[in-house]
Amino acid sequence: MTQYILALDQGTTSSRAIVFDRQGRIRRTAQKEFPQLFPRPGWVEHDPQEIWSTQIGVAQEAISGAGLKASDLAAIGITNQRETVVVWDRATGEPVYNAIVWQDRRTAPLCDTLKAQGHEDLIRERTGLLIDAYFSGTKIGWILDHVPGARARAERGELACGTIDSWLVYRLTGGALHITDASNASRTLLFNIHTGAWDDDLLALLNVPRALLPEVRASSEVYGETAEGLLGARVKIAGMAGDQQAATFGQVCLERGMAKNTYGTGCFMLMNTAGEVVESRNRLLSTVVWQLGAGAQAQRTYALEGSVFVAGAVVQWLRDGLGIIRHASEVEALAGSVPDSGGVFLVPAFVGLGAPYWDPYARGTMVGLTRGTTSAHIARAALDSVAFQAAELLDAMEQDSGARLTELRVDGGASGNNLMMQFQADILGVTVTRPQVTETTALGAAFLAGLAVGFWSGTDELRTLWKADRSFEPGLDADRRAHLLGRWRRAVERSRAWAEAEQD
Repeated sequence: MTQYILALDQGTTSSRAIVFDRQGRIRRTAQKEFPQLFPRPGWVEHDPQEIWSTQIGVAQEAISGAGLKASDLAAIGITNQRETVVVWDRATGEPVYNAIVWQDRRTAPLCDTLKAQGHEDLIRERTGLLIDAYFSGTKIGWILDHVPGARARAERGELACGTIDSWLVYRLTGGALHITDASNASRTLLFNIHTGAWDDDLLALLNVPRALLPEVRASSEVYGETAEGLLGARVKIAGMAGDQQAATFGQVCLERGMAKNTYGTGCFMLMNTAGEVVESRNRLLSTVVWQLGAGAQAQRTYALEGSVFVAGAVVQWLRDGLGIIRHASEVEALAGSVPDSGGVFLVPAFVGLGAPYWDPYARGTMVGLTRGTTSAHIARAALDSVAFQAAELLDAMEQDSGARLTELRVDGGASGNNLMMQFQADILGVTVTRPQVTETTALGAAFLAGLAVGFWSGTDELRTLWKADRSFEPGLDADRRAHLLGRWRRAVERSRAWAEAEQD
């Protein structure tokens, strides 16, 4: 009897593969970074072939490293960086251009035009999203308009496009499947989250031919099998979800009002709103968090989401940009060598600000510097900035949902930083709980795949597999919390519209 699930976790800076056992424990992990391409200021690209080669490489490494064969796997689940998009030739599988990454801002002027033309209400109502360069739709249009002949080829049905899940499934199946799941589709500006289908009005508005798009499937079902010869045996592909939705499932936030925050390159907080699309009054997103079942039996679960573009990436900046640490692991000790940030506030708006501001022209700002400021104060301010951004998201979510959160479940690389997690609890005034398995993005993909093939009996069994590692209790009085948040918001205001002013 097959005893394992393989999760493919294709992220912004690396590809990972993790083998999970029946208890949801990690048997083996393999990971490989790949190059980040920055052809112009504000542009971020990846080589799709690098994404594929690193992902299949770590898959093979994880299987063999665990002492397994592909035939020991019950299924494969896929989770991915979400809004990043690829356009490729259906016949050859060759990309026509690099993948345009979710962080890329090149289509911000087009988004400004769409807003000025009054399309924001339509897009918000149909998709639950705001008009922003973050999402996939305008990126697809840019590729079609800037690669010679691409638009004509797309309209003839010669090209395919998709988010990274689609690209991986296409390659894993040897070109047999061109599909996505509802959670990834809901991040494109092209998908109607109420009907669960591509929206003709939005396709026309963004000038994206329907022939380009993948078939939308459930997040948990058997889609097909890996191509012959790829892994040594054919394995069912049975689960797909965007990284943040997968992390929500992996944290078993299965009831309305439960919330998680993932600290990765960016920072993403999702609150389960069950079968209701909650329209945000605070510029949060309403998104499909997963879909179970298909056709008339399809059950879509929704969430409110707040997206912070720079979280863990601020630590990379301390390392690679400022050079004040040599390894990311050093930041906690450096920041902990001072009692607080010494009045320094760092707003890491390196690629603009996400929720609740949605300001693509904001830029990184540091205020409160004095002659006494040291690298330790800057490191402390960098960690604090992640927690401050999360606090603004939670405040907006509570206002929109009418629910007061009592616990925030956390995961992702930076959730292992005890100093940051304690400050997160302090500034939220809410218990912060870290699970034993913090690779919840991959775990969620494994759970979705495992449910589809009967590896796990149902969501009740999944609840028993989730175990807490540590809880952080808030220890800051309300007046001090309000003071710090007020200072943070003043710092944010100083970062806003900077690039736009510069262009003027």
